[in-house]
Amino acid sequence: LLGASMNVNMDSATEIFLKLLFLLSVRHRHMAVAGNKYNCDDQLVSALPQSSFSSSSELSSSHSPGFARLNRREGAGGWSPLVSNKYQWLQIDLGERTEITAVATQGGYGSSDWVTSYLLMFSDSGRNWKQYRQEESIWAFSGNSNADSVVYYKLQHSIKARFLRFVPLDWNPNGRIGMRIEVYGCTYRSEVVGFDGKSCLIYTLNKKLINALKDVISLKFKTMQSDGILLHREGQNGDHITMELTKGKLSLLINLGDTKTHPSNAQINITLGSLLDDQHWHSVLIEHFNNQVNFTVDKHTHHFHAKGEFSYLDLDYELSFGGIPVPGKSGTLSRRNFHGCFENIYYNGVNVIDLARRH
Repeated sequence: LLGASMNVNMDSATEIFLKLLFLLSVRHRHMAVAGNKYNCDDQLVSALPQSSFSSSSELSSSHSPGFARLNRREGAGGWSPLVSNKYQWLQIDLGERTEITAVATQGGYGSSDWVTSYLLMFSDSGRNWKQYRQEESIWAFSGNSNADSVVYYKLQHSIKARFLRFVPLDWNPNGRIGMRIEVYGCTYRSEVVGFDGKSCLIYTLNKKLINALKDVISLKFKTMQSDGILLHREGQNGDHITMELTKGKLSLLINLGDTKTHPSNAQINITLGSLLDDQHWHSVLIEHFNNQVNFTVDKHTHHFHAKGEFSYLDLDYELSFGGIPVPGKSGTLSRRNFHGCFENIYYNGVNVIDLARRH
C-alpha cells in the first residue's frame, strides 16, 4: 500500500482537502471501536475448500491434509505424513488475515495415530513464520491421548494471521502422526495504511478535545527496514516527543529542548524490543497520565515518571505518523521516514486511519 503526506483536521473539511498532497491508499475492512467486546469463536476450518490445506508430506492420497477436519471420517480419517518425524507440518490458509482465539485437535479416526504435543506457527504471507509464544517462551501444546477425543485449547493471546501451521513434536509411540483439527476465531477488524519511506500522515488535533493530563496512543507496525520514525510531535522551542526504530529497536525520546532551564531532566530515552524489522506485526502503546508514562511494545512495558517534564512541554497540535513533516526541524534525529505498514492507529480513542480514509 502506498502512503502519502496529508493533514487530518477535525475542524475544517476544506482545510483538509487543501492540504491533501497525494492520494492516501488505505485498505479498509470491518471497522470496530477499540476495546469493543465481541464474539470471536466461529469455526474457521470446517467450511474451507480442499485447496486451503497443505502439508509437508502425506502417507497416501487418503491421508492428505484435506481430510484433517475435526470429527470427519472421509479418506483414512485424517492427515498422516509419509514419515513420522519432527520435520512434518499441517498448514491451513484462512484466505485473509483472521483473529484466531482457540484450536482443537483429534487423532486419525479409528486408528492408533495421534499427536501428543505440537507447536503452532502463524504467518501473513505463508513464507515468513512466527511461533506462538506464551509465558515468554515458545509454547508446546498438549495434544491427544487417543484417536477420537477432542482436545480444545483457548489461546492466552489471540493470533492475527492468514496462515496457521501445526508442527507435531511427539506422537503415539505405537502408531504414527495423525491429526484432525479445528481453529476458532473471527474476521480480524483492521485498517491498514502503507508508507513508502518518503511520506507521513499528519493528524491535526481538535484543540477543544485536548486533555493536557492524558494521552493514549496505540498502533501496530510491520516493516523490513531497521530504521525509521514512527511518531513525532514537536513544540516551538525544540521540545519534542519522538518514537523511532533504530537498528531494529524501538526508542521513545522525550526532549525538553531547553537544557538551561531544565538541565537535569532535559531528555528521556527509553528503548524496548529487538529485531522488530522482521516483517511481523508489532504492537505499541504509549499511555501518559499526569506524570506517569507507560511505554509498551509487544506486551513488554516500561513504566517511568516524567518528573515534571510533561508540564514544561510546549507541543504543537499535530501528531505526525511515519516521519517528520519538515525535514531538518530536529537536527539530532535520523530523519529517516518509516517504510512499511501501520495498522489501527488510535489517539485517545480516535481512529486516525479511518479519519484519513473518510476525508
